[in-house]
Amino acid sequence: MTIIDGFLQYLRVERNASPHTMAAYRRDIEEFVRRIFPDQPAFDAWAQIDDDQARAFVMALHTAGDSKRSMQRKLSAMRSFFRYMIREGVVGVNVFAGLASIKSDHPLPRVMSIRQIESLIAAVGRYWRSMVETGCAKTESGADFACARDTALIEVIYSGGLRISEAVGLNYGDLDLGGGVIRVRGKGKKERLAALGRPAAAAMRQYLKLRRETGAARHSASPIFLNRFGERLTPRSFQRNLKDYLAEAGLPPDFTPHKLRHSFATHLLDAGADLRSVQEMLGHENLSTTQIYTHVSAEHMKRVYQTAHPRAK
Repeated sequence: MTIIDGFLQYLRVERNASPHTMAAYRRDIEEFVRRIFPDQPAFDAWAQIDDDQARAFVMALHTAGDSKRSMQRKLSAMRSFFRYMIREGVVGVNVFAGLASIKSDHPLPRVMSIRQIESLIAAVGRYWRSMVETGCAKTESGADFACARDTALIEVIYSGGLRISEAVGLNYGDLDLGGGVIRVRGKGKKERLAALGRPAAAAMRQYLKLRRETGAARHSASPIFLNRFGERLTPRSFQRNLKDYLAEAGLPPDFTPHKLRHSFATHLLDAGADLRSVQEMLGHENLSTTQIYTHVSAEHMKRVYQTAHPRAK
C-alpha cells in the first residue's frame, strides 16, 4: 500500500471522510506530482520535497488559472497529507505549512425569494400534468408518483436546509412525521435533526401514501425517495428534473437544489433567527461558514431600504 493509500484509509477510518472527499484529496495529491514531477508518475520520494517545490506548485496553479478557492483547497489537501506523513515518520517537516494562506473571494450565494420557491413548487404539478396530457408520461400513476416525490423533496430541502445528498440519503427510520423532525446525516457522517414544517410534512404524507401503493419496503434502512425502478433516487436524477420545473416556472436555469439551502438560511436570518441556531440547523462545523448568510441578509436589507424608504435616494 502506498503512502497515499494509507492517507486515504486514515481519512476514511479516523476522519469519517466521504468517498467524494477522499477522491478529491487523491486528485489534488496526484496533481502535485503531475505538475512538479511530470516525468515521474510513480513518484514517492516525499522526504525530498522542499519549500521551493511547494512554492512551485502554487505558481503552477496560478499559471493554470485556478481560482483562489480551488488553490486554497489543493494546498489544504497537501498540508493534511504532509501532517499525516509526519505522524507516520515518512517526512520530518510540513513544507506546505509555511505557505501564506490564499484568501479566496467568496461570492455571495444567490438565493430564491419566497415567491420564487412557491412558483417552483407549483410548477412541479403543472409539469407532470402536461406530461400526462401530451402522452409523454408512460403512465398517469407514474407521473403522480414523480410529482408527489419531487414536491416532497423540494419541501424537505427548503424546510430543513438540507443538502441534496442529505435529502436523497434519508431512510424510513430517519423520519418522525409526528414530531416534525428528520434525522440527517451530513458531512463526515455527523448527524443532526432538521425541522419538518407543516407544508413539508403534508407533502411527505402525500408522497408516502403513493410510495406504499407501490409495495416498496418500509423498514428503517429503506430509502425514502425512490426512482421508477424502486431504487434510491440519485442527486443527479433530481437535478435533471429540477431543470424542467425551473423552465415550467420561468425561473433562472442556474438555480440548483443548493439554492434552496441558501434560501433556507437567508430567510431565517431575515426573519430574526440567531446565527448560532442557523449554524446548528445547517450542520456547519464553524460559525464562519454560516456568517456569509449575514452578508446576504444585509444586502437584502439594503435593497428593501433603497426601494421602500422615502428618503433613501
